[in-house]
Amino acid sequence: MRRMFLSACLVLLAAASVARAQECDRSDDSQQMMNICAGEDYQAADAKLNKAYQDLTSSDDAGGKRLLQVAQRAWITFRDAECAHSTAASQDGSIHPMAVSQCLTRLTNDRIKQLAAAANCEEGDLSCVKPGEDESDDLQ
Repeated sequence: MRRMFLSACLVLLAAASVARAQECDRSDDSQQMMNICAGEDYQAADAKLNKAYQDLTSSDDAGGKRLLQVAQRAWITFRDAECAHSTAASQDGSIHPMAVSQCLTRLTNDRIKQLAAAANCEEGDLSCVKPGEDESDDLQ
């Protein structure tokens, strides 16, 4: 399911980008351009995530790297499932690629913050921000 979802997203994003072979033009409010811009936003966030992940793995020992790898793979599975679920209503519409990209971007940016917090946390420091802790006020 996850591979099918990812494949569909990549095909949609690639098709939108290749079909027009354009860069994002935020002054163009056509759905196709909004899809392209959202795809580029996600690609930029994904590149930042990869850097944050690499920065964190470079400072971990072998055991920490393995645990982070397991956590990251689980997070990717969650992210893909969450975006598939939250964008299901638009699945047959032209807005769907944008909705998927925006969901992926939002969750990816959240994960970047989590990894950055972990990178700045000294071993044994229980006062470090935990993933999602800074958003708990939003739930009330």
